[in-house]
Amino acid sequence: MEQQHPWRIVQLTDSHLYKDPSSRLMGMNTAASFKAVVDLVRKERDQIDYILGTGDITQDASIEGYNRFREAALALCPNMAWIPGNHDEAELMQRLPFETSHYSKIIDHEHWRIVLLDSSILKTVYGRLDAPELQFLGDALASAGDRHVLVTLHHNPIPSGSVWLDNHCLKNSEDFHAVIERHANVKVILWGHIHQFVDKEIDGRRYLATPSTCVQFAPQQVDFKADDASPGYRWLDLYPDGHIETAVSRVTVQLDVDLQSAGY
Repeated sequence: MEQQHPWRIVQLTDSHLYKDPSSRLMGMNTAASFKAVVDLVRKERDQIDYILGTGDITQDASIEGYNRFREAALALCPNMAWIPGNHDEAELMQRLPFETSHYSKIIDHEHWRIVLLDSSILKTVYGRLDAPELQFLGDALASAGDRHVLVTLHHNPIPSGSVWLDNHCLKNSEDFHAVIERHANVKVILWGHIHQFVDKEIDGRRYLATPSTCVQFAPQQVDFKADDASPGYRWLDLYPDGHIETAVSRVTVQLDVDLQSAGY
């Protein structure tokens, strides 16, 4: 039997990088934590076909922060795409002065299609997919042919279990799921935003969220609470027959975080 070779993806999310690499978020130097995660990816993943940056690339929408993410990602793999989060500025990301925009909406492989959605609203914490974005999603799923599909966005399309976080979720998740449910080719929904691990199967689809490369949020909370879990990343191996293998890996180096912080 012919061996199936996967399409190997790495997700880096919620890096919250600043213009100043010495800046800290809730006591953590986000540039240092991002570097630690990137070093872990380099150590663990000897082949990467694509890197996905799933929002909150920067904390301050600075060109320097975007460039720091970009340079590190491209040193791991020449293929990279990113989407905006609530701390990013989508229009700025589309006109950054780089030779490649990395603002892709569809990434095609022989057996898979990745659809990248913008759920961000400028200066707003929660997310929404407007009518053109939902139309784009439906068209992208309908035109995928025989490909299996991974859909990625920043905001959580299902409840996280934390009240405060779910006030900042994808507000029109019902509209999103109405589109998804019409297309059996959708195998994976992937997001960031919640700074937590999620791996659930719902109606035959894999729903995945991934730890931040910096601070983590404690699960199952009513109000904001930081967690002492370590920063990390997710790898995904997408196989021709539609099945996936995936896991989260976290750094072991000690990184400071203010567990008494009331927000970020």
